[in-house]
Amino acid sequence: MTKREIAVNIPNDLDPVYANRIQVAYKDDEFTFVFLHELPGTNQARAKAIVSISPKHAKNFSQVLQKSVQDFEAKFSEIKTESPEKQEDPNVTIRGYS
Repeated sequence: MTKREIAVNIPNDLDPVYANRIQVAYKDDEFTFVFLHELPGTNQARAKAIVSISPKHAKNFSQVLQKSVQDFEAKFSEIKTESPEKQEDPNVTIRGYS
């Protein structure tokens, strides 16, 4: 694969967002990611961004994310996660978006 550079223009008014939960939906021609900020101590979350990408880009994103996590752990240390029995049920119903 040949590397190429592209110029990225980030508008001055583009604010970064923080998300601590994500909803993923897919159909035959796209993956849609809804990035959410779950409000602590409540059963509410605020959508911060909705991003749709092609299945090919979703697979590439998965590979890039996996490599980035490996690089992070090599530099800083293993990211600790809760044991499966202590984890919350990941199947949360999110109302207000479908």
